Amino acid sequence: MRRLAQVEGWLSRVQDVEGQVQELISESHEEVEKQCLAGLCSKNYLSSYMVGRRVFKTLQVVENLRGEGDFKDVAQHQPVPKNQVDERPVAPTVVGLESTLDKVWRSLMEEQVGIVGLYGMGGVGKTTLLTLINNKFLDSPNNFDFVVWIVVSKDLQLEKIQDGIAKKIGLFDGSWNGKKIEERADKIFKKMRNKKFVLLLDDIWEPIDLAHQVGLPVPRRKSTSTKIVFTTREFEVCGQMDAHKSFKLECLDYEDAWKLFEEKVGRDILDGHPDIPGLAETVTKECGGLPLAIITVGRAMASRKTPREWEHAIDVLRSSASKFSGMEKRVYSRLKFSYDFLPSEATRFCLLYCSLFSEDYSIRIEDLIDCLICEGLLDEYDGSRARNEGHSIIRTLVHACMLEEEEGNNVKMHDVIRDMALWIASTLDKEKEKFLVLAGVGLTEAPGIGMWTEVTRMSLMQNSIRNLRESPASPRLLTLFLTSNELENVNNDFFQSMASLRVLELSRNSRLPDLPLGIPSLVPLQRLDLSMTNIESLPIELRHLVNLKCLNLEHTRCLSRIPPQVISNLKMLRVLRLFGCGSEMRQKVDSILYGGREALVEELLGLEHLNVLTISLHSFRAFERFLSSPKLQNANIPSLVLKYCYSLNSLSVVSLASLKHLQTLHLTNIYWQEFQIDYSEEVKQIRESRGFHSLQKVYISGSKFRHVTWLILAPNLKHLQISCCKDLEEIINGEKMGQVPAEAMVNLNPFARLEYLILEGLENLKSICDSSALPFPHHLKKVSVQGCPKLKKPPQQRFGTLEE
Repeated sequence: MRRLAQVEGWLSRVQDVEGQVQELISESHEEVEKQCLAGLCSKNYLSSYMVGRRVFKTLQVVENLRGEGDFKDVAQHQPVPKNQVDERPVAPTVVGLESTLDKVWRSLMEEQVGIVGLYGMGGVGKTTLLTLINNKFLDSPNNFDFVVWIVVSKDLQLEKIQDGIAKKIGLFDGSWNGKKIEERADKIFKKMRNKKFVLLLDDIWEPIDLAHQVGLPVPRRKSTSTKIVFTTREFEVCGQMDAHKSFKLECLDYEDAWKLFEEKVGRDILDGHPDIPGLAETVTKECGGLPLAIITVGRAMASRKTPREWEHAIDVLRSSASKFSGMEKRVYSRLKFSYDFLPSEATRFCLLYCSLFSEDYSIRIEDLIDCLICEGLLDEYDGSRARNEGHSIIRTLVHACMLEEEEGNNVKMHDVIRDMALWIASTLDKEKEKFLVLAGVGLTEAPGIGMWTEVTRMSLMQNSIRNLRESPASPRLLTLFLTSNELENVNNDFFQSMASLRVLELSRNSRLPDLPLGIPSLVPLQRLDLSMTNIESLPIELRHLVNLKCLNLEHTRCLSRIPPQVISNLKMLRVLRLFGCGSEMRQKVDSILYGGREALVEELLGLEHLNVLTISLHSFRAFERFLSSPKLQNANIPSLVLKYCYSLNSLSVVSLASLKHLQTLHLTNIYWQEFQIDYSEEVKQIRESRGFHSLQKVYISGSKFRHVTWLILAPNLKHLQISCCKDLEEIINGEKMGQVPAEAMVNLNPFARLEYLILEGLENLKSICDSSALPFPHHLKKVSVQGCPKLKKPPQQRFGTLEE
């Protein structure tokens, strides 16, 4: 601590007065000796007067000093000595890190935070942020003895870390290099155990045992004497390093990206031609907000003065970004470290596989896992183990900041990461793998047959291809993505020379009226995705696809005919997606979709390997038969539709709760008033068995329910939509809630995770829950109420701070 300047001045004046007082005391003894008549009279009146006058003035000065000495603060923290923190160079203008720096710094200064992790993809600015933190200690009022900066890097060397610390704290002498790691650790610990220090570790790739391997006293929570900040590309490392707080560095938003790009290019270039600013904005967007890419591209464009040069740059960045000046050397080579460090070949393959999807495409995790299974990546596993392994691989890529999480159980690939993956794919051994990715590039025709010959994986998704007229010879082709095109006509022989094809994606081709005739001949095919097409019929020949593991027919609304014995003959099926299949079908007697779909359920019973099923059932008999099969009941049923169940007066909630993996439930045109449930007995039973624990979305329409109180048993419900239910009077019935035993109510918080509540056309709805206020969460994103004239305005305490 250091005294404040005004306190120093005050103390100085006090010391002066103390000297004057000592002189006066000394002179007062002399004056006493001069007095006569028993001390009543002075022998020298003038001398006594002068002493008395000085005493009076001194007392006034003392009194004033007492008043001035009432300080609120007397000292301040002394800045770290300049020789204990080394200033590190940083760009004169740092864009987009100011707010993050402020959040990290405030967290770092909190008493309960000792270890802080900064993570994010390569080139996002982690080292720059750590440098700003280092330099902030130069002027910050914190009494640390040392601020130590160590670059760790991919090849972890404990000796290098110990050397850096030893040099900073004065242990690096002639005998240091001859000591073993354990001896060095002991020396460092003895030196640092009573010191206050900050350790900044840049670029950690794997956890480091700082206490035992390095010798540092590691801070616990509530530490003011020791702080550790590290950067890493892996979120998992933050947990392995026991970080008390972790911060993810995101890519720049467009405004900050433009500022950085403008700084690197220079206003002279941008103002040199009226067309360049608009082109420059396009170039900036191609960098995806990644600072490393923005800086590299910006520097390369700093000498480009004509619009044609800028147009050419855009073409290169969109078609083959690796050929852009500096991208391979300065950007992709650095990002490739993350790819190389991934824990397995399966994880690396998954990342490359994601590059087949279009730029900015939102990839459904379940679809991606289906593909990985059919590509043979998870062949050693079966059932839920295979899917769990698939989820683990994807989570590893998310934690490595090479995939980004999106809402709705989806992931997305950052543009620059995708370009890097395509660059890596182009360097693979052509004898084993050859990628051809022309996704989202505006094609109206398929590539010429000469381009198909050696390709193993091809993506033509999100184009405008209408016709596939030629018959390319592609004997090595394993994967073909034709998703989101405008296919109308496919040559009958188009698939004739694709004898190795395993994965065929035809989804989102709304113009496709029929299944191409050549597909049933693709015997090795393992995944066929026809979702969101308008095909009306499946041919009987489809039964020949005996190796098919995944068949996706979701949202094929016009599909009215699936001949008997087609589904049941696909003995290897593991995944069958029928959610929304045939929702607008014309009834055909020779289809297993006819009636309530009892015939469909019977065929499903013969599929021994089936473990994922989404389905729409239109009768109670079909649902009853479905639940009577332990095999189907134990399968992973993520989506279920119950529709037009005429022959049923009610349904037991316990039956629904037995579907442990159910995530999405549609109840359409149900003609009973409430589900069967004994609230005094079965609520506890369902909670103990974790029934409805996976349920996240519920859609109810056109049904006669008077209330849906059973939804209190879905703890993870995020989306609730109820429409056109004329008999519905309340969402939660207070009387039914009152029947639930107290022990079953423990930690029961209805709608605790709800994000969307949509109520439409409920003409008799009077309340959400009349008897008690439901504590709707603060993260509720949307409440939409339309056509509910009797609904009272919900009290504010029920919806928190949500605005109407």
